[in-house]
This record gives sequence, C-alpha cells and structure tokens, in this order.
Amino acid sequence: MNNLCIDVKNLNKHFGEHHVVKDFSLQVAKGEIYGFLGPNGSGKTTSIRMMCGLITPDSGEGTCLGMDIFTQREKIKKKIGYMTQYFSMWGNLTIRENLLFIARLYSLDQRRDRVERALSELGLTARQHQLAKELSGGWKQRMALAACMLHEPVLLFLDEPTAGVDPKARREFWQMLHQLSDRGISILVSTHYMDEAERCHKVAYLSYGRLLANGTIASIIASQNLITMRTSGAGLTLLESQLQRLPDIEQTVILAISFILHPEMKRS
Repeated sequence: MNNLCIDVKNLNKHFGEHHVVKDFSLQVAKGEIYGFLGPNGSGKTTSIRMMCGLITPDSGEGTCLGMDIFTQREKIKKKIGYMTQYFSMWGNLTIRENLLFIARLYSLDQRRDRVERALSELGLTARQHQLAKELSGGWKQRMALAACMLHEPVLLFLDEPTAGVDPKARREFWQMLHQLSDRGISILVSTHYMDEAERCHKVAYLSYGRLLANGTIASIIASQNLITMRTSGAGLTLLESQLQRLPDIEQTVILAISFILHPEMKRS
C-alpha cells in the first residue's frame, strides 16, 4: 500500500521572468508533519501550493493524495485545508457564528454537527459564544484551524500559522497539530521559528527557489557536518559579540537566557 500523501518530482514555477521554484522534488508520508524553512522569497509557499494543487507548475510531475497535481487539481482542493497567515473573520460574530457562516458559504451538509465537532476538537467549546474581535492571537488561530477542519480534510497547509502569537499559545497550537497528525492527517507548515521546526517529523529548507536540504533535523545536521553548542548564564550578549568575530562560527542565537551557536567546523 502506498503510504505517500505527496510525491512530486522536478517541479518548476516562473512568475514572469523570475524562476521562483527550481526542480523541486519531495515525498511526504501520510500523517507526517513537514516543516518548510527558508528566507522570505525562497519559494516555500509556492512549492507547497504546487504540491497541493492550488497553483499549476510549469513543468514536472507529481501526485497529491493519489491524484495528479496537473489534471485533478479541483478534486485535490476538496481534500485539503488551507490556513493563511492572516485569517479573515467577522469580528462582530461569535466563534460559533463564524464557523456556521463559513460552513454555509461552502454548502457543507450537517453544518451544526461539523461545527460542534470542530469546537470540541480545538478546545473552543467554552468560548464559542465569545465575539471574534475579543479573541487573543492564539485563540484566533485556533478558530482559523477549526474553520480549516470543517470539511474534514486529510491534508492541511498552514502558512506561518503562529506568526505574532505568544509562546504559550504556540506550544498549545502545536500540541493540537500533533493530535491531528496522530489521526493520520498530513500537515505542511511554513515557519520561521526553529523551535517549531524541531516539532516537525521532517523539514525542508529552501533558498532562492531550490531545495537545499530535507529530512529529519538530526539527519540534516549530521549531513552538514555541523556542531551545535549550548550555554547559559550571565554575559551572553558579550559572548555573542566575541563569537561572531570568529571565522568558523556560522550562526549565534540568544533565546531568553539560553545561548545557541552553530560553529561551521570540520570534524576531525
């Protein structure tokens, strides 16, 4: 039995004269959380949209959910949930009213049952009568995810879903994603947060339209011959400035009171 949710090879996409995705190939297993990393404009979102049948590649081949991404795009769209970074909602409607309205827009059957199920699964039942405009960023993202789940998709595409959300809400959001993954739902998520990348089963790193690395975090680090060191305590800012002047240090990051550095050293 084919356990692949996505299998694409040599996808290319141009926007005008810009070659934004170059020979992109990837396989995603069913129930897998796959993170997409890279600078702005690296081709992350475009690559995911092509894999999900939301836009047509210029060349290449592939399937999503067993369907051809060139000829069966409309069928694929009915099976996926797409959560954009900035979810549009109706502020003067409650959470429940927003979800019911969205269900009506898409002509879903058994709308009330679907909304009840989404409210329960995303921990929104206690707040279902709260106005959307009164919600914090974390609760808005929960509502957005609930809206994506109304038609019971088997594949989710989340475009920087936790941007601007506080750390506690981000952790809770990712706990929900892993619960969905445990049910066999595949999830593609673009992010700039390294701690979120570590929560993914696998990650793909893109730059200038090319896939530079993919796999588990451990396998990527091992393949690049990188050494990661951690330290904590006082004087981290001074230590960072000193380390950044060393030729073999690739990156330094200060996170609260923890300090992470990635020396670009050859192993002996």
